[in-house]
Amino acid sequence: MKRRIPLRKRLLVRLLSVSALIAVCSVAATAWLAVTTTTSALKEEQGQDLAADNRILARLSGYAATHPDWAGVRGTVRELAARTGRRIALTTADRTFVADSAPRGTPLPPRSAATVDPLRTDTYTETGAQLSGIDPRVVGPYRLPAKERAKLDVLAARRKRCYARYGLQSTVVRITSGRPVVTTPDDTDPADYGASACEDGRLNTPTPTEQVAIDALSELVRPCLRQAGLHLGGRLFLTFDPTGKDPFGGGYLLKYSKVATGEAAKNAERCVQTARRTQLEPYAAPVAELFLGIGDQNPARFDMSPANKAKVFGVAGLVLAVTVAVTAVVAVRLVRPLRALTLAAQQPPELHVRVPVTTRDETGILAEAFNDLTERRARLETQRKAMVSDIAHELRSPLTNIRGWLEVVRDGVVDPAPALLDSLHEEALVLQRIIDDLQDLAAADAGTLRLHPEPLRAGDLLDQVAAAHRVAADAAGVALRTEAGAAAWLDADPVRMRQALGNLVSNALRHTPADGTVTLTAGRDGDDVVFTVADTGAGIAPEDLPHVFERFWRAEKSRSRRTGGSGLGLPIVRHLVAAHGGTAGVMSEPGAGAVFTLRLPAVPPPAEEP
Repeated sequence: MKRRIPLRKRLLVRLLSVSALIAVCSVAATAWLAVTTTTSALKEEQGQDLAADNRILARLSGYAATHPDWAGVRGTVRELAARTGRRIALTTADRTFVADSAPRGTPLPPRSAATVDPLRTDTYTETGAQLSGIDPRVVGPYRLPAKERAKLDVLAARRKRCYARYGLQSTVVRITSGRPVVTTPDDTDPADYGASACEDGRLNTPTPTEQVAIDALSELVRPCLRQAGLHLGGRLFLTFDPTGKDPFGGGYLLKYSKVATGEAAKNAERCVQTARRTQLEPYAAPVAELFLGIGDQNPARFDMSPANKAKVFGVAGLVLAVTVAVTAVVAVRLVRPLRALTLAAQQPPELHVRVPVTTRDETGILAEAFNDLTERRARLETQRKAMVSDIAHELRSPLTNIRGWLEVVRDGVVDPAPALLDSLHEEALVLQRIIDDLQDLAAADAGTLRLHPEPLRAGDLLDQVAAAHRVAADAAGVALRTEAGAAAWLDADPVRMRQALGNLVSNALRHTPADGTVTLTAGRDGDDVVFTVADTGAGIAPEDLPHVFERFWRAEKSRSRRTGGSGLGLPIVRHLVAAHGGTAGVMSEPGAGAVFTLRLPAVPPPAEEP
């Protein structure tokens, strides 16, 4: 019955499916690459607006630093939106609008761009980076009145003139609190110019306004310092940093007078900064969320136009169609010889159909292998039929003799004399030997041949086989000799090895005429132990050598089972040697006898062997 292959398992369907998948993946990858490239280009273009975004954040942070609330920020937001072309919206933490440059009702972007908090700012472009620091524009109670600024301006001008007398150029910088600070180029130390006399300390002395603020800060920081274990005789003092790089902002360096290092110093700085935020909080606007948008006020994203989508789908369809068409043509060419192979394999065994080899690719190689398999199957079928016939013939002869003699004895024609009983016993032995040989071959074919290997000396094995066949050799008038070389050991089943060598010796004795010689040898050859059984008989014809190990084969068809054996001895030898991991071979020339060789793996001698 012809088996129907499911549609999903057919080679043609599989090839088409794989090709379609490859085409779809290729097109998808190309589309993904195009989208990714375009998106990257858009992101790069958007990156050009980051500087403007930072300026917006710095401007709004400055507003929050100089105003206690956001009441008047709408004008600043509209101005920044008009200048940058961006949508700018400020909300509280719960998304309540503070100011928005977009029309009322326009939805906010999904995420805020930044948090505007001058007391905890991470970015401030005008004076450098701030990492969770205080915007230096938050002045609060440190803002100097006009009278104090005027006094400090006089002191700053006097110090500048003093530096000039020593050849040191300086500049007066006014920090956000209104205090003037005299700076030198590249932070040059005035002492290097001998201008130490110009620094009388009056310019750096806190003004009454600053001293009040510092005293208030001291009261705020004292509980934290006490909790940190830094409350013993310490106080705060103030210096100035016009560079804006100080950790507390505002151009002020607030220090704790008590010497502290390591973790204590970190705790002191943390306490001072926390207290400073508490002091400045009433003077700065509350925290706000900053939202930035473009165009229709939606987040920037890449979206293909209908025309681009049509192009992508069109190219994908074209590639898919071409791939499927080419795959179909190739698949048909591949499937045709496979169908021929399937049809030939489904034919009855007696037809032995050969498949024409039309290609030299994998399918052609498969066709050649199929033809070889067909020929081997035909040979095996012929051998099987011949073997069945030979087995029937070999079993029929002794059974016919036994039956015939038993019938004549039963009918009283012949008395059961001892000679007759010996003849019947001999026929039974022949029958038993054939059955035992067949059983050994069946076990070897089935892989159930049992072996009991043990270390064996090759010379001892030869002596045992020669002793077992000495009587038969003397009766045939044949000299039986053994030659063992250097000590050679093998790991083998002694019973099976005596059986294999015994079959070779029995075969040699049958084919050697009187006054001939059968020689058994054993020795090492590299990593192998080699046994040979050589006779001086008539030899084997070259055309018969390939068949000597076949079952029921005899070189002389005229020989009977008594003179020519059952035809199973040599096949048994081959199987026994193969079961030990060895090989069996034969060499012969007509008229020069035959030499059978058994080659088996050698093993080191036992420990007690000298």
